[in-house]
Amino acid sequence: MVGVYGGMKDPLPMLRMFDKQIQLRMGQANVKAWVDDIMPLLADGDPLGVEGFATHTMPLDQAPEAYATFQKKQDGAVKILFQP
Repeated sequence: MVGVYGGMKDPLPMLRMFDKQIQLRMGQANVKAWVDDIMPLLADGDPLGVEGFATHTMPLDQAPEAYATFQKKQDGAVKILFQP
């Protein structure tokens, strides 16, 4: 699981997961150790070539239609970029 620390709230059905023998691994990302390596990738244009990855561009108010298109993989939808 990837996410943000949520405190003491238990959002997972731990007993059910235990009964089904589901294993979880957890830990915190060592962000400070990687900042110097990651920042040049974010600030120097598009070295990883991800800016042109969006297959569709739609206005934000068409989000429900975009979600349906993506779920059904219609019209070759891989990534839909919303324009506010």
